[in-house]
Amino acid sequence: MTQGKKRFIADIAANETVADIFVLAEKNMARKRDGNPFLTLVLGDKSGRMRAVMWDDVQRAAAAAGEGDFVQVQGTAGEYRGSVQLVVQSLAAVPADAVNPADFLPTTRRDADQMLARLQAVTETLHNPHLKALLAAFWSDDTFVAQFKKAPAAKQMHHAYLGGLLEHTLSMVLLADKIAAHYGGVDRDLLLTGAVLHDVGKVRELAYAHFIDYTDEGRLLSHIVIGVQMVADKIRTIADFPDSLAAMVKHLIVSHHGVRDFGSPEPPKTIEAVLLHQVDEIDARINAIREFVATETAGATWTGYHRLMERHFYIPDAAGRETAAPEGDGGDGE
Repeated sequence: MTQGKKRFIADIAANETVADIFVLAEKNMARKRDGNPFLTLVLGDKSGRMRAVMWDDVQRAAAAAGEGDFVQVQGTAGEYRGSVQLVVQSLAAVPADAVNPADFLPTTRRDADQMLARLQAVTETLHNPHLKALLAAFWSDDTFVAQFKKAPAAKQMHHAYLGGLLEHTLSMVLLADKIAAHYGGVDRDLLLTGAVLHDVGKVRELAYAHFIDYTDEGRLLSHIVIGVQMVADKIRTIADFPDSLAAMVKHLIVSHHGVRDFGSPEPPKTIEAVLLHQVDEIDARINAIREFVATETAGATWTGYHRLMERHFYIPDAAGRETAAPEGDGGDGE
């Protein structure tokens, strides 16, 4: 018999008593100044993550559950460095078959089949036969398509929910298509191919059975290296695929993070690569900001402080809270 959650992390406020099930996303043993151990934890559910600390009975608790397990937690919420933190009094493992997985993994609000159909329809408009064949090789791979429809686009920063990778990819393709029409001399087919394939490695970089985290392969190689390998494997199945074109497609993948400090082995060195990086940056940032704004209390004029972006965001009206994309930037409408 499954146990449903009573309260989600996003709804927990300081000074509340908490008794509920979470997924144990992180667990670390540390030492106080007197040498005694304590546990630092990260608990998760579909609404987000929350840091927690446990001061007593830590050896037993540490042995009771590991990262990725579901845990029944009792504690008191407090505030630490501007965020809600849970002080845990007790922690016990809960069998995976006793919980509802939907309580722990956020999911796109859009229809995955409709998004995929729209994305495939755009790729059908390509004229370059080699690039069209490359994308067709991915679309005809049932295993890949199933993974691509379900995978998140990131662990935390943007589109960090099931279906997020497909949603992000479609949004980028639609935006890239508009940009290609705006600037003369842009290879539309190449740019759109890059938009489709830039993050394909994330289907193997990220694991998402109970919560979103990195696979061993993802930590060792990154989605950029995995993506280049996946593209190279498909290209080998296509007769007479030009080496120069293969290099251009791979360059779009290896350069889409923009700079080496952010994981790109090379910076963008073609117009299409520069545009792809900027489109990726735009779509990731806007999604991250929308999701952050949506967590704020109704009626707030300013958000809390976003640590990664190092700023507060102004909320001019209720419409600013809407996280669903308007028509044309990744939604399902035509």
